[in-house]
Amino acid sequence: MTTPTPAVRERLLTLDSTDLPAYLYDLTALSEHAAAVRAVLPERVELYYAAKANPEAEILAALGPYVDGYEVSSGGELAHVAKAVPGRPLAFSGPGKTPAELAAALELGVERFHVESLHELRVLAALAARTAPGDGPVPGVLLRFNLPLAAASLEGSSLAMGGRPTPFGLDPAEADTAVRLLTDGTCPQLELLGVHAHLASGLDAAEQLAVAESVVAWAADLASRHRVRLAEVNVGGGMSVDYAAPEQRFDWTAYGAGLARLMSSHPDLTLRIEPGRSLTAYCGWYATEVLDVKHSHGEEFAVVRGGTHHMRTPATKGHDQPCTVLPVPEWPHPWPRPAATADRVTLTGQLCTPKDLLSRNVPAPGLRAGDRVAFALAGAYAWNISHHDFLMHPHPGFHFLAPEPTAD
Repeated sequence: MTTPTPAVRERLLTLDSTDLPAYLYDLTALSEHAAAVRAVLPERVELYYAAKANPEAEILAALGPYVDGYEVSSGGELAHVAKAVPGRPLAFSGPGKTPAELAAALELGVERFHVESLHELRVLAALAARTAPGDGPVPGVLLRFNLPLAAASLEGSSLAMGGRPTPFGLDPAEADTAVRLLTDGTCPQLELLGVHAHLASGLDAAEQLAVAESVVAWAADLASRHRVRLAEVNVGGGMSVDYAAPEQRFDWTAYGAGLARLMSSHPDLTLRIEPGRSLTAYCGWYATEVLDVKHSHGEEFAVVRGGTHHMRTPATKGHDQPCTVLPVPEWPHPWPRPAATADRVTLTGQLCTPKDLLSRNVPAPGLRAGDRVAFALAGAYAWNISHHDFLMHPHPGFHFLAPEPTAD
């Protein structure tokens, strides 16, 4: 179990029932984690935050001192992040970028585009000729490739974006054509910066290092073949977050040391990583209360306020969300308080579907209606990927917990 931080615990126990469910984000814990990650990365490894993991403005701002920029994957994310953290470097990713989105990015001065196809490259070049300011920097391109990936890496991955047929990136067979378009004068409006390859998610440090080494080696061979300098290689994110064993975190220290060894062989290269979930998951809790405890065919179920329409993660990934029960002694009603009689209880939400499962067989002896529950690892891919308006339940509250300002 991942227990709430003291700040989260205090806020959860002081919120009124009508203020639940709610997302509680410990910004101090987030800052400390991000600072620790930044501290073990080599100097020439840039850290961009993948905003898709959690685009809340307060989260983006809290990460500001520790990241080199932000990766966005839609026109909506582009506009939101540019407003939330103005003036910070942005990288525009994602398949199927529309001409309007590309034009908006050019007008905002985005300097890095992760180009996914030859068609997208040609559209971007045409738009840059009309949209990009003549006296500003030339927009830079990192060609995203769907590179081969070892079968072992795919087996260890929770989500594969490469190494097999997918809609992401250019096929390696198109590499020579793409490089020529950016170096033979066909697209003078654009500058070839390097290669991007986000191939898989859910990998541990050793697996991530193996992927980074293979991507850098492939990029170096491509550069040598065309006698061009590739200044940047982006190996994406996908650092593992283990919902079944949340205490087993990604080994950032080992990863940083491995990247330092890799970079020592490429003294002129800037390497970039784009973690999302692994930066913010641990700072967030989905907080709620038990509405009822029910006995059904030999099992016990606790129905909580909210559900997977607020936090879709356990349903989409098929796991049990780590949680902590906080007992509440008071019971304001004259009728008996529903309570669990067994040692284990399944926590469900309010939706009219048996798939609304948040966590199964939770060790919670004595759990009662009115108790509070804090679901951990809710700081990424939780609220922002959920089907908020199914059954039209109220939206949760949002609380960003930061240190109280000290008096002068």
